[in-house]
Amino acid sequence: MPRASRTPVSAPPAPADVRVGVLALQGDFAEHLVALRALGADAIEVRTLEQLSAVNGLIIPGGESTTIARLLIAFDLLGPLRDRIVKGLPVWGTCAGAILLAKHVPNLDRPPLAVMDITVERNAFGRQVDSFEANLKVEGIEGAPLRAIFIRAPLISRIGRSVALLATLKDGTIVAASQGHLLATSFHPELTEDRRMHGLFLQMVAEAAASRPTGGSGRPPR
Repeated sequence: MPRASRTPVSAPPAPADVRVGVLALQGDFAEHLVALRALGADAIEVRTLEQLSAVNGLIIPGGESTTIARLLIAFDLLGPLRDRIVKGLPVWGTCAGAILLAKHVPNLDRPPLAVMDITVERNAFGRQVDSFEANLKVEGIEGAPLRAIFIRAPLISRIGRSVALLATLKDGTIVAASQGHLLATSFHPELTEDRRMHGLFLQMVAEAAASRPTGGSGRPPR
């Protein structure tokens, strides 16, 4: 995958006492871990039910959406992950991850998680050779536009009434949206040195953890 060579852009440090997981079945999960840890986050790979139960938030990375969907079933994670999302687990899907969050995905050969009221079109911008970069103004992120990398990227072709539009390309194509504790982006923030999208998600995780009656720590039991 191409990497944008950029000067690091600062983001707020990770909140204390929350743990974020990155689904590590396939795709560029390692890059997300690097980004999260650069912000001081307690971040772990998630491949098992035990690991899933130990996190306050989860990132589903880019990769092959059909492969990740199959592996979620093979690792007995599809149902438990959907249940945790329904109960309020913050989840951010990037590229393939956005596809898996969507309720409507034409031509996906395995069921997605189907938890976010969006329609996502797979490979909407073409093949690997059609990858591109764009400057985006993202709602909730202050400062200069965010440099976004699109690789065999999907687009969000429809959003439901309860979904907030966060970023579009110049032609109005939707490439980032949120719905409550869910975040979806068509691009790959983990491939740049700009950590502000990861900072935004960490803030979502911290707010969700603080809103739960835990008797102190917002972190699930290890």
